[in-house]
Parts: sequence; structure tokens; C-alpha cells
Amino acid sequence: MRGGAQCHLVEAADGNCYVLKPRNNPQHRRVLVNEWLSSAFLRYLRVPVPETAILDVVPELTAEYPDFSIHLGKSRVPVESGWHFGSRFPGDPGRVAVFDFLPDTILRDVSNLTDFLGVLVFDKWVANADGRQAIFFRANIRVPAADEPPLPARPGFAALFIDHGFAFGGPQWVFQDAPLAGISPARLVYHGVRGWTDLEPWLEWVKHFPDEIVDQALRQIPDSWLDGEHDQLNALCEKLMTRRKRVASLIEDCRGERVNLFPSWR
Repeated sequence: MRGGAQCHLVEAADGNCYVLKPRNNPQHRRVLVNEWLSSAFLRYLRVPVPETAILDVVPELTAEYPDFSIHLGKSRVPVESGWHFGSRFPGDPGRVAVFDFLPDTILRDVSNLTDFLGVLVFDKWVANADGRQAIFFRANIRVPAADEPPLPARPGFAALFIDHGFAFGGPQWVFQDAPLAGISPARLVYHGVRGWTDLEPWLEWVKHFPDEIVDQALRQIPDSWLDGEHDQLNALCEKLMTRRKRVASLIEDCRGERVNLFPSWR
């Protein structure tokens, strides 16, 4: 797969396909922790992300498939055996086409376009140091109709939000707030924002984000991803929780930039 972490598309024992992010990737093993925590937090915020899994790579797999490796300069290093991060592919890769870009004429009809606002609130909270990434795929969409029987499903595009390895400042685990960090390159997704109410309920959900969701996600992280850095991770999460009430001011900083991110804001 494309990207600095040199992920691989694999089929797991459960019959599903996953984008596997190796523990020994060139970015750092901490990006696996960032992926796991971000996915858990986004699910609580009802922002659509792929199903995640901790994938066990057995030594026989790397022995059988030499291309299951990572390029470091001119050398090639096998993906280590053990636990790795997996992001479930939305369907059968042989049948489901996935896009990381849509032109504005199609993008405006994506069924869950407002979820870009929810993930914006999240990205500001966690100080995502990367641009916002999403994938799009065709799905059968049911559009609710008020006071009428549900409409039949129709084909349309849906978005899933991926690649959270640079949340929490990336492998440095430092919150460095830049006004335009974590922003989607598809600026159309922000054009409908008219004020703070359009960023709800996510602002409120982050402001009151429960400690137990954080604790549950922390308990699920394999020790091999941390390599003794449990104290550093706990300190990071403590700082994260102190940032919950700052998100609105961080979004206000976006509005102060020369780039008019929210042209409809009044």
C-alpha cells in the first residue's frame, strides 16, 4: 500500500481483508498506538472509521512471502512476527473500488459529508499533525424520510476516515497545535459550516469525553507496541483529557488564518 508506514493488504483468518500497519514500520511503533486509540475514540464520537483488529503475524507467513517486507533504503526487512495493527478493508478488494479522492461534483453528494466536521473536532482535540485522510466507496444508502415509510436503498458514496498515525503529534507524542493541521484537502466539506451549532454534537461529546473509553482502549494495546513506555502513554492521555475544553478555541484559530476555511460562517 502507499504511504510512509509501508502497509500491506492482507487476508486474515476471519476471512476479511485488512490494511496491516507493521509494528516495525519506518515511522515508529507508536503510530500503531495512535491508530488504535484514535479509532476507539472516533467510534465513541460516532464518526465512521473502519473496523480495527490486532493481527497476529506468524513466522511462517514472512518465510512464505518474501515481498511481505519493508524497504529501508536499499535493504528489505521482513515484517516482524507478532502483533500488528489492522484496519478492515470495506469489502472484497476484488469487487469493491475504494477511492482516496473525489471531484467536488461527486463529493458534494457523499452520504455522510457532515462527518468531516466531526472528524475536524477530533483532529483538533488530538493535534493531528497530518492532513485529514478519508476513503470513499460505493454503498447502498438509505435516506430517512420524515413521516413516511423508509425509502429503498440507493447506490451512493460513503466516506470512512483513515490513517490516524500522526494523531497526538505523531510518534513524538507532543501536542503541537498548528491552525491548518488536520484539515482535509477537500475544502468543500467545510463550506456548509455557518456557525458553532454545525460542529455539534461533537464539540459537546469531546468536552465530556468519558475516562472509561480511554481506559478501555489503553488496556487493549499490546505490550510489544509500547516497549515499556506505559508511563509516557498515560501522561499523554492525561494531557489529552485536559485539552477537551480547548477544542473550540483551536477551531477559532483555523478561522483566523488567511485561508477562508469556512466561507459561510456568519
